[in-house]
Amino acid sequence: MELLLAYYLAEMSTNDYPASPIKISKLNITLLSPLHDLFTMPLILRNPHSVLAALSHRPEEVKEVRFISDQSSGNDVWRDVASTAQKCGVPVITGATSRTGGRRSSKQRGQKSERPGIAEAHVIECGEHSLEEIFSSVLPEENEQAENDQPNGHGLWLAFDQIQDPHNAGAIFRSAAFFGVRGIVLTKDRSAPINATVYDVACGGVETVPFTQQTNLSRTLQIAKDAGLWILGTSEHATENAANIPLDRPWLLVLGNEEKGLRRLTKEQCDMMCALKPAGDVTSLNVSVAAGIMIARLSGHLT
Repeated sequence: MELLLAYYLAEMSTNDYPASPIKISKLNITLLSPLHDLFTMPLILRNPHSVLAALSHRPEEVKEVRFISDQSSGNDVWRDVASTAQKCGVPVITGATSRTGGRRSSKQRGQKSERPGIAEAHVIECGEHSLEEIFSSVLPEENEQAENDQPNGHGLWLAFDQIQDPHNAGAIFRSAAFFGVRGIVLTKDRSAPINATVYDVACGGVETVPFTQQTNLSRTLQIAKDAGLWILGTSEHATENAANIPLDRPWLLVLGNEEKGLRRLTKEQCDMMCALKPAGDVTSLNVSVAAGIMIARLSGHLT
């Protein structure tokens, strides 16, 4: 505790920060801004496309771009990152630090220790949206504009029911951004964290698709229904062919856990259940692959 307060006071004395309230009790300590910013560890992104997206949407939250290897100078996309960062006033640094060189701690957020990469950026996480914001464009007054956004004229939303692999989550975010999904609801418990792996695999999708994390998915789906959405569940055991799902309404597509699929309460909230019917001997798909096909279908890009 004493060390934490000493660090805080030292930072306050060496920076032009406004005074911040400090509340100390026997069981907890509340230190308001700027201490929150000082101890908020940024994500370390290594996909230049993800970094460019962050620079485009929220440059003030990109803390630095660091070139670790000379190989970066030959990478056109990273050169674009450096140029864009400089225009945005983001520091561009050459050379590894103790956080980037050598073996990396496996506890570092969202990254594996075995891939130091040639360049990286330190980026603060995206802020989540409220449910009201996620479902706001379902309202009738927004539907006229929606017709210009989606070939089916009604829009598409997603929900993850305890998807646990960050690579799957990132791949679905990427497909969602490509096809213009309006928003994503994620479960908080037993689910993949929205970490650096998700950002990098998504190639900018996390920056462009609004998302929210909710504890009670069943209740959230009821809120979606009340907002005017129809709930579509997916299961390889469903009898309804996904190719027959009508595109005359706004859908919220629910994607289940990699092993267990949708939970019982989630299924009970679904207006329809459907499956992608196989044409060959393999009868199932990875959830991110199935999601990409379903998103393309429901957004009106596949017939």
